[in-house]
Amino acid sequence: MRQWLKERRSEMDKTQEEIAGLAGITRPAYNMIETGNRRPSVSVAKKVAKAMHFDWTIFFADEGNEVTPSTKSKEVTQ
Repeated sequence: MRQWLKERRSEMDKTQEEIAGLAGITRPAYNMIETGNRRPSVSVAKKVAKAMHFDWTIFFADEGNEVTPSTKSKEVTQ
């Protein structure tokens, strides 16, 4: 589950149906993204992120999809 996405939606006081409508997708499609059963396409990620006011690339980060968006920069090992 993308708990961070659910929490963001709750902070906005929106239902899944409302977010889906703002993003131009169906509620079942949004639900699958929020529950982690589907990774959105780039275009859908951009629409959801725009509707919810966050950076769309978080959906594709190596970290941050399960619990919270990653805000740490990765260390480079030599």
